Amino acid sequence: MALLDNLPESALDQVEVLGEVRELVDEALNESMARATLDGASIRAVALRAGLSPNAVPPRLARTEPLQAYSNPDGKVVASSLERARYDAELDRTPPASTNPPRFQKRRPTRGGTP
Repeated sequence: MALLDNLPESALDQVEVLGEVRELVDEALNESMARATLDGASIRAVALRAGLSPNAVPPRLARTEPLQAYSNPDGKVVASSLERARYDAELDRTPPASTNPPRFQKRRPTRGGTP
């Protein structure tokens, strides 16, 4: 793969770069899953297409811009809140103020930091 030709030579540096790429891909996947569910796809169908378990999708949806405001206190978007989000989107309503900001925290140090 041509993209992998530009990786650093050090295996540890490769891990860092690929971890950053994975985070970007995960973020893009989460946003696409949110759009798909807002368009009417079920959480189960989205999970199947993404290669995830159905239980892994609700917390990912809660971290997205369009569905963050619909997350529950556990940091998940459940079926009832998804229905509300679809209804609000259909009527072009502003989402409610989010009372449950995402709790995601980066586990590894920023680039150039020590492990």
